[in-house]
Amino acid sequence: MTRTITGKAWVFGDDVDTDVIIPARYLVTSDPKILGKHCMEGLVPDFSTRVAPGDFIVAGENFGCGSSREHAPLALKGAGCGGVIAASYARIFFRNAINVGLPIFECPEASKAIAEGDTLEVDTSSGTITMTGSGEIFHFSPFPPFIEEIVAAGGLVPFVREELERRKTR
Repeated sequence: MTRTITGKAWVFGDDVDTDVIIPARYLVTSDPKILGKHCMEGLVPDFSTRVAPGDFIVAGENFGCGSSREHAPLALKGAGCGGVIAASYARIFFRNAINVGLPIFECPEASKAIAEGDTLEVDTSSGTITMTGSGEIFHFSPFPPFIEEIVAAGGLVPFVREELERRKTR
């Protein structure tokens, strides 16, 4: 299942925690669109109005550290982010991102080389990140097919619903 995502880079540093991704005062909802309006506002106040569908968050080490809330990847998804490229992730954020269908890619080399505004093309199946301006290519370990299916379905709940429907029609 080949999937290509194209967008511009929004670059952040190390240890971006879930309170920065979505401040706690907005956790009264799980609606991705509402959460997306407040995504990253502590670092970039107008982020939600400037981010374009498909754009990427690019960060350093330990992205998504802090509270174990699924609201953080939901907010990124609701803001329109096409995914996150980071050197490493907090374990619970990594799992929550998959559960809500937010594509995430671990690639330390890319996270160091990509600059704010670079246009990126990510091939989720082959595990490549291409900086379209320079043509530089970075490699990451793609997800196994079953995880790629979960992300492509929009998360674990939609994936299970689709699977149950498929089983009914057999």
